Amino acid sequence: MSGRSPRAARRAGAALALAGALLLGACSSGGGGGDGEGGAPPAAEGLDTIPFADEAASTGPADPVPGAEPGGTIRVLQAASPAHLDPAQIYVSSQSTIARLFHRGLTSVRLDAEGDYAVVGDLATDSGRMSEGGRTWTFTLKEDLYFEDGSPITSADIRHTVERTFADFVTNGPTYLQQWLADDTDYRGLLPGGPYEGAHLPDSVLETPDERTVVLHFPAPRPDLPYALAMTGYAVVSEEGDTREGYDREPLASGPYRIEEFRPDRSMTLVRNDYWDPATDPARTAYPDRWEITFGIEDPASTARLMADNGDDRYAISFNNGVDPANAPAVSSEERYRERLVSGYQPYVAALAINTQRVTDVRVRRAIAHALPLSGILQAYGGAFGGELTGGQISPLLPGFQPGYDPYGLVENDRGDPERARELLEEAGAVGQELNFVHHTGTEDARAAVVIEGALEEAGFEVNRREVAEATYYDEIGPVDNGYDIYRANWGHDWLSASTVIPPLFDGRLIFDDGNNYARLDDEEVNAEIDRISALTDQAEAAREWFELSRTILEEHAAMIPLFAYRQNILHGSLVGGAVFNNDLGTVDMNRLHVIQE
Repeated sequence: MSGRSPRAARRAGAALALAGALLLGACSSGGGGGDGEGGAPPAAEGLDTIPFADEAASTGPADPVPGAEPGGTIRVLQAASPAHLDPAQIYVSSQSTIARLFHRGLTSVRLDAEGDYAVVGDLATDSGRMSEGGRTWTFTLKEDLYFEDGSPITSADIRHTVERTFADFVTNGPTYLQQWLADDTDYRGLLPGGPYEGAHLPDSVLETPDERTVVLHFPAPRPDLPYALAMTGYAVVSEEGDTREGYDREPLASGPYRIEEFRPDRSMTLVRNDYWDPATDPARTAYPDRWEITFGIEDPASTARLMADNGDDRYAISFNNGVDPANAPAVSSEERYRERLVSGYQPYVAALAINTQRVTDVRVRRAIAHALPLSGILQAYGGAFGGELTGGQISPLLPGFQPGYDPYGLVENDRGDPERARELLEEAGAVGQELNFVHHTGTEDARAAVVIEGALEEAGFEVNRREVAEATYYDEIGPVDNGYDIYRANWGHDWLSASTVIPPLFDGRLIFDDGNNYARLDDEEVNAEIDRISALTDQAEAAREWFELSRTILEEHAAMIPLFAYRQNILHGSLVGGAVFNNDLGTVDMNRLHVIQE
């Protein structure tokens, strides 16, 4: 996994957003196990293993939306303005959702009319052809693919897209592909500076034998590659049109829309890209003629406008703003709002990380877990409208998720178990042990910290609580020797596989300053299991094994204690049709939206 910057940006734009409002949400549920306690609350509904589509399933056009007609303008109300338009610099969720309207990659995740998901060929004819046990992947480009200026998209552009991610100025996007090709977290040495001085990756790494063929070679099996390539961060960049840093301001579109005007922090207008051919695109319907996106509108303002449903706001929606907590009771209970509400799981799971290098006795770590009153913690973040209690680290969205899993009984006994916690402390001879606890100044985070502090002290700990600025929170907990014992560290998967959860959070070889292993867990058996499961080419088997490894980490090591999973609640205007929740995106599926004609 990469260092902190891209993933921290994603957390700052999403996981940390919980401190400002009920922006995020997901859900999970739990049930018995662990120390013999537990229960079985209602099951959450997760996804099955996502298939990798063949050529027949990767052809366009996308499934039509019943009753939809082309035309009209949809207005999007967003809090955050994109900091980046260059796909290689895009990792933050709010940037990625908008960029999906004008960027395409080799693969994409499609939600079809029946509600089924698949990784399909987007620019490629299929989701990729694996050989050598997952070490080699071959893609063939479709015909009649063009950028917005009419120039054809060829394998040379795909090669350039991959190679430029090694350039020094590309610092904000995903780094999975680069690290996999280099077989090293310090990947830039594979192609220093990128392709701009005439150097290229050798054919042993990347081949483009003709204009339509791309072959990627990896030192280790990479069975998740089709998922990874569906990220906006790996969307195609024109070799001829690449302006390096300037591409971040004026990229060339490959999707159904192009940028007509972008005023940072104010607005963006998207219009049709005349060179996009729906026959090549299995995932996007592109019904609206225009998208008018306005930035700087926070949750309370967008919620109020969408509830009022007046004038142009009847054609409005948000991709990332959720229903604010103050209006949640009305929106969730009144039919006039509920019929315009789209809800689903977010990828993010809130958790309390325990620094295993400082809190070394697992009995003490288990005592922390038993002491936590999950219902009080969730209430601090807005309550049941925005999230559900969860017993495990694996999101209910992910293949392999098991409803009813609750090893510490925290979901069944959601007020905590201070007596069990004290028993464990007494066994460890640790009653009165000090815990250095840091949180940030956001209202919800501060409220939750008081709840956590009180519960831990009731169980027999002495808590030294420190509050830091929200903007610098991850800078505070990032250093390996951060001086803290416990701290909240949310996480969201990058695609629908626990391979983007367990390795970055718990691989002991990824402990470094500003890394993502916040529990500082370094266990040889866990590391070996990560390597073994990562090489499995059977996705269903891998999903089961990731869950089993998550059990080991939670039950045997108590390294990170899940708190709750988030739910996203999107309200839309009365003349916006086709609004369904997309579990892969963690928000409404913008590809199926249309204007209801009056």
